[in-house]
Formats: sequence, structure tokens, C-alpha cells
Amino acid sequence: MSKRTRAENEPHRTVRFFLACAGIGLLAGILSGMFGVGGGTVIVPMLVLLLGFDQRRAAGTSLGAIVLTAPVGVVAYALNGSVDWLAGLILAAGAVVGAQIGTWLLPRVSQTALRWAFVAFLLGVIVSLFLVIPSRESVLELSWLSITGLVILGVVTGTVAGLIGVGGGIVVVPTLMLAFGMSDLTARGTSLLMMIPTALSGTAGNLRRQNVDLSAAATVGIASCATTALGVWVATLLPPQVANAFFAVFLGFIAIQMALRAVRGVRA
Repeated sequence: MSKRTRAENEPHRTVRFFLACAGIGLLAGILSGMFGVGGGTVIVPMLVLLLGFDQRRAAGTSLGAIVLTAPVGVVAYALNGSVDWLAGLILAAGAVVGAQIGTWLLPRVSQTALRWAFVAFLLGVIVSLFLVIPSRESVLELSWLSITGLVILGVVTGTVAGLIGVGGGIVVVPTLMLAFGMSDLTARGTSLLMMIPTALSGTAGNLRRQNVDLSAAATVGIASCATTALGVWVATLLPPQVANAFFAVFLGFIAIQMALRAVRGVRA
């Protein structure tokens, strides 16, 4: 796309534009802090619906905003002692590799089939969240087996993110809780840590392809920083059972979004 055509398709920089970006960021920050996700599941559709972004530019702008949001969430969880630094770095290393795999697979697999498979995964996770409540005192003991599992989880997360554009936290947080026995708070803080290098790498690539609206990303990111710590604080106040219930509702929202995309894909 030429620079002139891209400029014609960009939203006008009005007061409404920046207020909308700020509102999106405030909501995304709370969700990011509460659930350990990047917030892209809110940022992307709202940029598309409210400001007329195309899907690709909205995704790139969302990732740019997460570069600012994720570190604030990590610091907030770290102050509560709820970040497993080594596990987060292992996950990040696997996710970087997985993102390349996902990019390679993207033109070779059916997006509709992938979305239905992911919906099934989310439904299974939602049920499990009501059956398994990890203790907040539990700590992940690293061994060759658990390290191998973290690497695999990172690769799978990066691959899924590359294939269907979902944030890593949606996969990482429930898996760390249900498969690795990590407490819900530590799983969320560790998930946000994993996102930092992933978001930096993805944003660098998107900038080269001119898929980031820098003014929107900065506004959304700065606004989200104002509420991320609030989201973390809310998460620490909620009992694990209640926190799992809220997370299940959030995942249900994502599952519905993904199912609707899959249905549209079948009709197309």
C-alpha cells in the first residue's frame, strides 16, 4: 500500500480519536492486570469498530500498546511476589520460535478449522477452571521435565498466536495453572513477563511493514498503564475460586468471538 493511500485510510487525529484510544487503553489495562493477558482481545476489535482500523493495522497497533502495558503489569505482580522470572524467560524463548512456525504454517492450514479447535480448547479450559483451583502457595519446581514442558508450551503459544492472532496469555495462564499447578497470580505475572520480548519483536517487525499507528499505540498504551496496576490489585483481592470464575467468563467471551469468526469463515 502506498504512503498516500495509507494516509487516506487512517482515522483523522481528532479529540474524539484520542479520547477513544484512551478509553480503550483504560479498559484493556484493567483486563491485562486482572487476567495476565495483553489486552489485544479488547484493543483490536475496538480499534476496528470505533475507529475504522483494518484488522492488520489494529493488531500491530495493539501489540505496540502492549510493549508499554506488559512491563507495568510485571512490576505490579512482582511487588506482590507473583512472577516466576525463569519460567517467563523460558516461555518467551519458546514463543519466539513458535511465532516463526505459526507464520510459516499460516498459508498452509485452514483458519476455520483452527478457530473451531481453539474454541474447543477454550471450552475445555473453562470447565477445568471450575474443577481445579490451584493453591496460591504453590510454587513451580523446575526440573528437566518442567523446563521441557515450558519450552513446549512457549512454542505452542507462539505458534497459535502466529496462526490465529490470539494473545499468548489466553493459552499460557490457564495452562500454567492447570498443567503446571502454578498459582493463578503467579501464572498471570509470568504470562505478562513472557509477552515483553514477544511484543517488542513483533512491534519491530510491524514497524518495518508500517502496520503500527504510533499515536494510537502510544495513547492506548499510556492509558492502559494507568489502570493495569488497578487490575492487578483487584486480582489479588479476589479469592481463587472467584478469580477463576471471572477468568472463565472472559475466556467465554473470547470463545464466542472466535466461533463467530469461524462461522463467517465457513460462510465465506
